[in-house]
Amino acid sequence: MGTAFITCPLCEATCGLEVVTGPEIHDIKVRGDKDDVFSQGYVCPKGTSIGALHADPDRLRAPLVKRDGEFVEVSWDEAFAEVEARLLPIIKTYGAQSVAAYFGNPTAHSLAGALYLRALIKALGTTNIFSAGSVDQIPKVFASGYLFGDPATVAIPDLDHTDHLLLIGGNPLVSNGSLMTAPDMRGRIKAIRERGKVVVVDPVRTRTAEAASEHVAVRPGSDALLLFALVHTIFEEGLDSLGAAEGHVAGLEDVRRLAVSFTPEAVAETVGVDAGEIRRMARELAGAESAAVYGRMGTTTQRFGTLASWLIDVLNVITGNLDRTGGVLFPLAAAGQPNTRPGPRKPFRHGRWLSRVRGLPEVMGELPVVTLADEILTPGDGQVRALLTVCGNPCVSAPNAGRIDEALDGLEFMVSIDVYLNETTRHADVILPGPTPLERPHYDLLLYQYSVRNIARWSDAVVDSPLPQEWETMLRLTGIVMGLGADADVAALDDGLAAQVAALNGTEAAPGLTGPPRLLDLLLKAGPYDLTFADVAAAQHGIDLGPLGQRLPDVLSTASGKVELAPPAIIADVERLSAELALPRRDGLVLIGRRHLRSNNSWMHNVAALNGGSNTCTVQVHPDDAARLGLVAGADARLTTRTGSVVAPVEVTDAIRTGVVSLPHGWGHGVPGTRAAVAGDRPGVNSNLLGDDHLVDVPTGTAVVNGIPVELAPA
Repeated sequence: MGTAFITCPLCEATCGLEVVTGPEIHDIKVRGDKDDVFSQGYVCPKGTSIGALHADPDRLRAPLVKRDGEFVEVSWDEAFAEVEARLLPIIKTYGAQSVAAYFGNPTAHSLAGALYLRALIKALGTTNIFSAGSVDQIPKVFASGYLFGDPATVAIPDLDHTDHLLLIGGNPLVSNGSLMTAPDMRGRIKAIRERGKVVVVDPVRTRTAEAASEHVAVRPGSDALLLFALVHTIFEEGLDSLGAAEGHVAGLEDVRRLAVSFTPEAVAETVGVDAGEIRRMARELAGAESAAVYGRMGTTTQRFGTLASWLIDVLNVITGNLDRTGGVLFPLAAAGQPNTRPGPRKPFRHGRWLSRVRGLPEVMGELPVVTLADEILTPGDGQVRALLTVCGNPCVSAPNAGRIDEALDGLEFMVSIDVYLNETTRHADVILPGPTPLERPHYDLLLYQYSVRNIARWSDAVVDSPLPQEWETMLRLTGIVMGLGADADVAALDDGLAAQVAALNGTEAAPGLTGPPRLLDLLLKAGPYDLTFADVAAAQHGIDLGPLGQRLPDVLSTASGKVELAPPAIIADVERLSAELALPRRDGLVLIGRRHLRSNNSWMHNVAALNGGSNTCTVQVHPDDAARLGLVAGADARLTTRTGSVVAPVEVTDAIRTGVVSLPHGWGHGVPGTRAAVAGDRPGVNSNLLGDDHLVDVPTGTAVVNGIPVELAPA
């Protein structure tokens, strides 16, 4: 029996947990750490289930190799030998571009993913890199990159001090925040309401909307038009002010000119919000003592995701709320944040290469996942023949999932780092599992860069792992693709990577450290605080580094050294948005996604405590639409799009606006060849069978998963 204090690695809230272990694998009790410097005892259902996740009998406990179509357990040496024997001939014959890599969201919650994955990808030498980011946040970081100079320089709402929060297309009471690390969002939103106002813009009256002061039921995909109308009103009525950003902004007049035609009256019908309401929203936003505009998945995963993301920050700038207490501020992370590096930094740019088949642009070293299947299925020079997946499940999480399933089935070789035999890894030839969250150390290197308060917290592993750590597995794969063999010296590779990090940051690690602690020590010493790994490791409840503060202009790395409010790469898409105003309004149904409190994409459905209750895979329909279409609550309905058709039970609710239907993502389990008994008992349907890989946000190639035209009928 023992007690440990750790950071929950299951979502972006980074809550502190108190974990009590017993003699058996199931004897684990979890509750919120009341002394945590950030979460102060708050915990959600996902966090309390970490013990069940650790004890899940379906988790892989040994490497698997597919032989004669069946998976068999093998030793680690056998597994790596199989990778060497099958992957290297493909690279030798067809070149590095014949290999692709895909990594999922869990890598952002993994210290190994943050520190060692890049070395593996660099060793592969391919530009065919894909991730879940292009069905998630890429438009936001793209816009931030061009406005502020680096895609990791994201302006975060100062939730603890703002008087007015305009929240668009996000549901943080369910997601626990995203690109905004903030435990206890319910408590924080309640506090904002008590001192001011919270406005939620969403086609659905979500949990967050119910807790807000006001809910505006916008039509899916029209957020950019609504935001432009808010910008127009603020300019037209002389409500604009740069505040603390005065003297640090370029392109203001260009934005003023672009906004002229987007009047509230011009957009009202398409947006589904009265022009007078739009003007009122703009006046209240501009007139608030302090205000912050924040958008998430609803704004990024639509046809105008980049423009919506850009306009959110335009509003923050022209209302004087950029770099202002109570507005939006730039976090100052303790380690690994690019915008804290001294000296000149290269401005962000994209499109350094294009995808082979569709010519879609690279962003942050990645290509859009909508074209992954194209690269595999289309013959020719550079065709992808082998794939590495790292904690990713594109057969469930990427659009036109049926085509991805077909593509993976035709690969010559596939290797996966994953803890489950799931819808994607069933196609692999080798699966390399990793430790459970309780069996590995943790530090949120990436998520603290988006935190609403500056903190640092290290977590030791709670129990010993019978498996190698994921960073060791990544280094061993790195050794294989570097030609060092399946038995490459992991310690030597780790020493080499540490030497590179030390040279890049001008720091020296403490003696005796290896692996992630050594790299973290190097990054902490190069950071903005006088911290070492020993300091952070000694603080079992974390170190509070204080509230967010003003960072202009030093945080910027644009070529001009200013906030570039009208970057050409973004405003080039305004003409496409303008054309929307000339089109007749579409009257058909559109499909949007949704997230559950007890779910995290497709990760958590094999935990019995989470796969039940309100966590259901239903198609939500407004009562008027249900009556018109002859749909009955509880009966099945068929949803059909260009790419596929699924059948799901109907949930009739007035929480969703007319003309919109909602189906949650992350479901579609129980397919042959998987190993997940709990998920298989309640499989749901795969909403991404309906996702259209031809519908994208043009600047970034990000998939449209909100606002997909759909037909709905009784099944």
